[in-house]
Amino acid sequence: MKKVLEIAGSDSSGGAGMQADIKTITVHNMYAMSVITAVTAQNTLGVSDIMDVIPDMIKKQMTSIFEDIRPDAVKIGMVLNVETIKAISDQLMKYKAENIVVDPVMVATSGSKLLKEDAKKVLMERLFPLATVITPNIPEAEELSGISIQNKEDMVRAAERIATVCSCAILIKGGHLVNEATDLLYQRGKPIWFPSKRITNPNTHGTGCTLSSAIACELAAGKSLEDSIKEAKDYLMGALRAQLDLGRGSGPLNHMYASTKE
Repeated sequence: MKKVLEIAGSDSSGGAGMQADIKTITVHNMYAMSVITAVTAQNTLGVSDIMDVIPDMIKKQMTSIFEDIRPDAVKIGMVLNVETIKAISDQLMKYKAENIVVDPVMVATSGSKLLKEDAKKVLMERLFPLATVITPNIPEAEELSGISIQNKEDMVRAAERIATVCSCAILIKGGHLVNEATDLLYQRGKPIWFPSKRITNPNTHGTGCTLSSAIACELAAGKSLEDSIKEAKDYLMGALRAQLDLGRGSGPLNHMYASTKE
């Protein structure tokens, strides 16, 4: 059985973060392991409070995992501050982790900030160079690149700018585009597009966590990055089409829309 480690914050409502990651990994018939970076009090209406896990405890969680059940892929989500980022990057380098997917979680679906301002530079300098791929959405890509994104041409320009500070592949998710939901993979100076029709569903809590975790699963299975993204997008689209409706705000996806991924 393939093993996937998710390093993320805990979502008390179960729709995003660690809980979404574990559901996604499990439905891909893989073994999920977790390192908690923060505990949040949140639901479909928003985040009411966040408590950091101290860096030393993050390091100890990672040591326990890598020295016993080595993961075949690693997905990294919410990393709130500089100390957390340094702790994670140190351990990833120490254990020579492979197939690393970094989802630069900066703002929650509800609008709550999930990355401290001084941590952005360290995120780009310490974690991005270790990644196989990073998966920012459009607002996050704007924050990372300093470019306003209104269309596909802007997505390419933003990816080119981000690529100047990291050597990894960049997947800019197009869910915030007005008329479509086309994603851009920018790898070694080459843009590759993943077109998809927009699914009408107001419940999108945890879509970014789910996609990045699914990509990590496919990489763990030995697939190429391009094929991993295709398979992960298919899974995400299925979870959205299932039209789960929970809570009074932006609700979660149905990660278990099929008992096995076909």
